Amino acid sequence: MGISLIELWESMGWFARGIVYVLLIMSIFVATIVFRKLIQLRRARSATLKFSPLFSKALANEDFATAEKLVEQYPRSHLAASFRRVFQTITFHSKDHALSAVEIASVQRIIDLNTLEQLARFRRGLGVLATVGATAPFVGLLGTTMGVVNAFTGMAEAGAGIAAISAGIAEALLTTAFGLLVAIPAVWLYNYFLNRIDYISMEITYTTKEFVDFLIRYEARLKHGAGDREEEMAAVLESSNIPDPAATARARMS
Repeated sequence: MGISLIELWESMGWFARGIVYVLLIMSIFVATIVFRKLIQLRRARSATLKFSPLFSKALANEDFATAEKLVEQYPRSHLAASFRRVFQTITFHSKDHALSAVEIASVQRIIDLNTLEQLARFRRGLGVLATVGATAPFVGLLGTTMGVVNAFTGMAEAGAGIAAISAGIAEALLTTAFGLLVAIPAVWLYNYFLNRIDYISMEITYTTKEFVDFLIRYEARLKHGAGDREEEMAAVLESSNIPDPAATARARMS
């Protein structure tokens, strides 16, 4: 005749029940983190799908004001969050129609800091999943070990056979089963979220590298435009018979 789980629970000692309660608390922590992480990743993905095409169009038009508004409009997007404070810096440095390599490196540092902040935000809570997945089986094994010890101690005191302690051994093994039941989903979900975050990291890295390449091309266009303006100014001065201030200064020095 089998023994039901309710009967095993009722026959459990205080130590085994304490182990089960600890495992129950650990499973509640895991469920809470998983629920919040799923919502966070889903919102980030949804916001990014809306943000990306609009952001690409704004950059294609070199409309930094619109790009900045889009970054503020989609704060849940991991790509948008990577460009916070970036366009203010670009607008400030490009007021003189020039953008140096040092200024581009400054923008790159801001993007890198934003990326680190985003990845840290997405990884928050994964340590709990890893800890539960690694320790829950051992917590259950602790209950099993103490249960087996108690069962054999009772058999020695009563002088009965193995059949008399079968219920006690089953009770002891139940805590290991609970530990595995908590640990296995925690490990699976930890690996799942880790892969998702690695993909997000790759997506952010690829997008930001493309943006830096865009800034380098933008810098080249600014320099080319500045050169054209200097040539036009020289032509105007020459046609108006106005001496070039730089040439005049060099003549005076000589």
